[in-house]
Amino acid sequence: MLIYLTAAVFGYFIGSIPFGLVFTRLAGLGDIRKIGSGNIGATNVLRTGRKDLALATLLCDIGKAALAAFIFQVLFQSQNAGLTAGVAAVIGHNYPVWLKFKGGKGVASTLGLMLAMTPLTGIITALCWLITAGVFRYSSLAALTALTVAPIAAYFTESNKAAAGIYFLLTLLSYYRHQANIKRLIKGEESKIRFKKGEKA
Repeated sequence: MLIYLTAAVFGYFIGSIPFGLVFTRLAGLGDIRKIGSGNIGATNVLRTGRKDLALATLLCDIGKAALAAFIFQVLFQSQNAGLTAGVAAVIGHNYPVWLKFKGGKGVASTLGLMLAMTPLTGIITALCWLITAGVFRYSSLAALTALTVAPIAAYFTESNKAAAGIYFLLTLLSYYRHQANIKRLIKGEESKIRFKKGEKA
């Protein structure tokens, strides 16, 4: 139990680092929470027009969950310990203590966990996101579609079925965090991803 508790605490605190907020403030762009959707994730950082910062945010949000999961899997030779640390990192990203528990939606961090613990599932999930985003150009729709596929992919491709159950719970959490996006998608009011400068959202 001590291993899992340590994994959860470590994962939470590394996951709660708000890279989107840190990068935009260091770049002199102010508080990312005051523009666009108010989210601290890469999609909202992209709305500042700084693709480099958005990419850095995406990679770091993926990396923090992946790192937490990888460290505990290697240290204790236990995938379940790694999964615990990775899940805690996603929780930390969504509910960071430093920001009064108001964080992101955990999509990139969830992907990072998958890539570290179940690479094939992670790759399938990433491809689903890319295809959906490329066709429909809604980041939220792409995220929800990809995460819906993830537990199914994990169930059929992974020997540890616990991973599929965990991904299913993280998918439910993501749906909860995307409530406002889902309402806008239904109403046709959700903003599209802008791939080119000056392109209409």
